[in-house]
Amino acid sequence: MSEGPTLRQLRYFLRSVEAGSFSAAAAAEHVAQPSLSEQIRRLERNIGAQLFTRTNRTLQLTDVGRMIIPLARQTVRSADDLAATAREARTLTGGEVSFGTFSSAHRYLLTPLITEFRSLHPQVKVKIVGLNSSEVANAVRNGDLEAGLVQLPIDETRLAVSDPVLVDEVVYVSADANRTGQPISIEDLSRATLILSEARWQADDPLRRSIAARAEAASVEVAPTIEVEFQSAAMELAADGIGDTLVSYLVARSHESANKVTWVALDPPYEERFAFVTHVSGSLSPATRQFMSLAHRHISALQSVASGWSGRRPTRTAASENGR
Repeated sequence: MSEGPTLRQLRYFLRSVEAGSFSAAAAAEHVAQPSLSEQIRRLERNIGAQLFTRTNRTLQLTDVGRMIIPLARQTVRSADDLAATAREARTLTGGEVSFGTFSSAHRYLLTPLITEFRSLHPQVKVKIVGLNSSEVANAVRNGDLEAGLVQLPIDETRLAVSDPVLVDEVVYVSADANRTGQPISIEDLSRATLILSEARWQADDPLRRSIAARAEAASVEVAPTIEVEFQSAAMELAADGIGDTLVSYLVARSHESANKVTWVALDPPYEERFAFVTHVSGSLSPATRQFMSLAHRHISALQSVASGWSGRRPTRTAASENGR
């Protein structure tokens, strides 16, 4: 059974057409003429047709030879494009990062991370999708994204989930420092004018589920007065005194309204754990793999910040004097 034409055979065929003789083609390809002639004969056997009419002076194409020139050129060009694409991705002189994150990551992670990555690899395209963690997991699972950073727990079906790479803590945020004098219990939450984020994803949001479980155990009801999509919006409303909110510590400290509010931990504390997810097949482009490696370093620095907070935000006056 014939193995079909090889790229080398097609290259030698096209070079022979261009040069007009096997000897000139062999010289151009830097091979011995008998080797080139043998490859042309194998090509003719593979396709079952003669490509040249051989004369003493020059090569004459047969009808079949003329017909396959466009296809041979297209095949060789496609192979060259494939090799070039793989080489660009391997050396990070091309390719694309395809990555998803939870929406609040842009507050404290994505800008410095993307800035450094682009400075190191300016020819690589970067596609970062900021979604809810459940949607990121679904996108990775379905192959729409290569990898993501998500809040645990998630549905791990067809996903490889790393150990937690970041542990943050949820804080209670208020423009009234009198409300953040001590850790906030579930009973305190039940009496608060509460602003909660993840309005669209409340059924999948780990914090929302935890609050509901705590409330049920304490026989109280925690019902938000205002629901918004993003933690940043909840922070802005809290800073304006519209209500109090719950956000990640890293979001609270990095928000532009941080100097207008104070915050305190929950009682008991609520930790958020974040991990990388990839498809269970383990296939990652070099660009996305390198992006994740750099993300590890940035996240390690954030972990030092998250681990170092004292449990309560100082009053606004002290916070303003100390800076953000």
